[in-house]
Amino acid sequence: MKHDHTKSLNVLKTAKGQIEAVIRMTEENRYCVDIANQIMAVEALLKKANLQILQQHIETCVKESFVDGTHEEKIEEVIQILKKYVK
Repeated sequence: MKHDHTKSLNVLKTAKGQIEAVIRMTEENRYCVDIANQIMAVEALLKKANLQILQQHIETCVKESFVDGTHEEKIEEVIQILKKYVK
């Protein structure tokens, strides 16, 4: 099934803009706490985009895998990603 990554793409583009702003702030020797706060905002956007993509994967690929018999593999893929989140 084809995925619609439009929402995730928009979040990633926003994160890209914020990363560019963080780079400018760093080049301008701005206040460290302000830079750190912006970096955390970028991290939050990346997590949001990742969760959106994972949710779509579960709702499509994983769901379909129960029909074609590959569900154990798909579930294991998701578990491996989730393990990285909790580290």
